[in-house]
Amino acid sequence: MQSADFDRVPELISDHLNPFGFQTISDLLDRAFEQYPDNIAFSCLDVTLTFSELDHLSRAFAVYLQNEAGLRPGDRIAIQLPNILQYPVAAFGAIRAGLVVVNTNPLYTPREMKHQLSDSGARALVLLDSRLDLADELLAETPIELLIHTSLNDMQTLVSGRMVERSPLQQIIPLQTTLALGLGHTPTPADATPTSLAVLQYTGGTTGVAKGSMLTHSNLVANQLQITALLGDYLVPGQEIYIAPLPLYHIYAFTFHLLALFERGAHSVLIPNPSDLDSLITAASRWPFTGFAGINTLFVALCSNDAFRNLDFSSLKLTSSGGMALTRAAAELWRQVTGVTISEGYGLSETAPAVCLNRPSDPRVGTIGVTVADTEIQVIDDNGQPLPNGEIGELCVKGPQVMKGYWKRPHESAKVFLPGGWFRTGDMAMIQDDGLTRIVDRKKEMIIVSGFNVFPNEIEDVVSLHAKVRECAVIGMDDARTGERVRLYVVPEDAELSQAEVLEHCRKSLTPYKVPKEVIFCDQLPKSNVGKILRRVLKDQALSEAKAEPTLA
Repeated sequence: MQSADFDRVPELISDHLNPFGFQTISDLLDRAFEQYPDNIAFSCLDVTLTFSELDHLSRAFAVYLQNEAGLRPGDRIAIQLPNILQYPVAAFGAIRAGLVVVNTNPLYTPREMKHQLSDSGARALVLLDSRLDLADELLAETPIELLIHTSLNDMQTLVSGRMVERSPLQQIIPLQTTLALGLGHTPTPADATPTSLAVLQYTGGTTGVAKGSMLTHSNLVANQLQITALLGDYLVPGQEIYIAPLPLYHIYAFTFHLLALFERGAHSVLIPNPSDLDSLITAASRWPFTGFAGINTLFVALCSNDAFRNLDFSSLKLTSSGGMALTRAAAELWRQVTGVTISEGYGLSETAPAVCLNRPSDPRVGTIGVTVADTEIQVIDDNGQPLPNGEIGELCVKGPQVMKGYWKRPHESAKVFLPGGWFRTGDMAMIQDDGLTRIVDRKKEMIIVSGFNVFPNEIEDVVSLHAKVRECAVIGMDDARTGERVRLYVVPEDAELSQAEVLEHCRKSLTPYKVPKEVIFCDQLPKSNVGKILRRVLKDQALSEAKAEPTLA
């Protein structure tokens, strides 16, 4: 648990933001189950799950966890699933049982799994059958005592009501069996409070060893309320259909689909594998979807697909973006194809996640919009002093969605909080005079060329506007003369694209010290499992591998 030298209590939700008086996530779920029993809550792989069906299944899972598995309120349970119907069943059941959900990437290597399971102290793990080859290893080398497994097609049996026979508790058990053991019973009220932990959301590990952000019930309920308040009339209760390609284990999709959209009675179309564009497009074609949540790389890939371009977008009214910077080229391409301007937002695992969102009625490409309700932001200099509008500094956030701290890391927690509860994001930003905010880049990824600050996002945004560029990424390399120099990686759309063309394009829009000194063409860029380009991997490769000598500008 968190040690005594760091004991932060997050801000509570204001009454004006919380008209229904939600104290915990269970309160939010109960109201949605009551309001929209016959509506579709989630669909996946040709199977639908209504609010009423999800109510019964998640209650059954909660009963099993409490009565058969012997898990107690506050115990951690890891969920390592793609976007399938079992995810909300497991997550909602765990929360109703008073447990803490540990969202876990299903593509993690054994080493990554062991770190997260050991660090969180999770006692149970919900995972796919395909990972059961690790069962003995996980049971022997982590705190895991119980493995609950499922397959992609299990929900066809669960929803139809054809349950398996009851079976005694064992260390490795099918999800179907857990539900059979719990159906028809009522879980014991968990007595969670607003300050009780609800989720341990681990940072992606793209900036170092993954840490668990401690998100309370109040943090997540607050952010759900903040999101729905800002989106307003764009979320008509019980009417919305959202395509959900981003993984639910990521905080962006977790809060947006499982909480914000769910509380509004929306239908989320779960996409198990967003890199399979054909399956994504087929799933989207079945529904008159009104919303789409994605990231830059996915928008570009879809808009380059003829089948996607031929979809019916007449019902689409809102597209949201987060998780990585949205380039102007991607935003314009999406607008041309769908007729809808993307509303970009900004958030972090540590803020549950939303901090700023563009108003759908007036989206401003290139900015992250305005702060959500009851949230304050400021930018500070290297000495921790606030900067005026128009100046670039580190973005700091204060609000009810800001985490309690990092799990079992009191010293690291103390480092990211300033007096007064301000959380240091590590992102460089500028607040404009019109109140909109622009993210410049990660502080750690800023490149210093001859004393000038160079931000990779700016260069990538310019390069991506070139018609022959599919994707690009920028890193800094040590340079004896200038301290650092800019290296640009390009995945060309056209094989005839030359380095000279790229550099000439850059010189038209960038100050000379920002123009790349190296241009390297490649077939693909390393990405995280949510599609975010990993500059760190490029930097590590550049430092450790012998590469062909690039052309110098």
